[in-house]
Amino acid sequence: MASDHKEFIQRGSYGVNPRGTATFVGLRSLDPFLQYQIITHGSAIVSKLGLTSLPSLSGLSLAKLPLPSQILLAMSAGSALKHVFWVIYLAKEKMIPGTAIGVGIYNSVVNSLMSLLLVTTATSAVLASPSVAIPGTSQSLSLPIVLGTAMFAAGIVAETVAEVQRKRFKDDPANKGKICTTGLWSWARHPNYGAYTLWRTGYALAAGSWPAAALVAAWHGYTFMAMSIPELDGYMNGRYNEQWKRYKKDVPYLLFPGIF
Repeated sequence: MASDHKEFIQRGSYGVNPRGTATFVGLRSLDPFLQYQIITHGSAIVSKLGLTSLPSLSGLSLAKLPLPSQILLAMSAGSALKHVFWVIYLAKEKMIPGTAIGVGIYNSVVNSLMSLLLVTTATSAVLASPSVAIPGTSQSLSLPIVLGTAMFAAGIVAETVAEVQRKRFKDDPANKGKICTTGLWSWARHPNYGAYTLWRTGYALAAGSWPAAALVAAWHGYTFMAMSIPELDGYMNGRYNEQWKRYKKDVPYLLFPGIF
């Protein structure tokens, strides 16, 4: 997981909090249904705000929705599925109810804003140019939607792979007391944070085009650099000391290998 909850994790407090886990799974699982309601009834919300919306999608089933709307709903479902997989299978620290509620609300608020951007004429990535033809069909999508979809898919996969690699490393008794330095962790010190930023930016790009993507990228870059990374650096330095210092020297990149 990423900056939307990292500062609230009780590091070193291992185990399972059933109520916290159930709350987290429940809230994240509800998000795709919330986004469907916003996308199909968003025109009424946008009108109340005094803005112009795309044609109403009220009453349309998922299969009948325009492709951009289906893509955004798939992103909501994909990110929820990834988070549920994380809390059930990957996480070692306890997920307490308060954190579960905070993270669940944060994700739904951000996703809801993206859904509203998609259905608002002034911000929708649907109307952005240029457009890209979909091979084998008569349809086309705007470049922001195509690029955003690719970024989302790459980010979700990379974040999951990084966290699975770390879990497998930590689960091996031979690696007790060692920092994971294999796989994606040999390329950057926080590949999961970089991947999270990538898919969150892709989500915003596919919804609200370039301005939304720039704001989301800047926001997550700031929260990682100002909060999550310093907090984790202090924890790792206190626990691993010289091993952590050596790792930082061997792997100079924070988020994106070869870039930053």
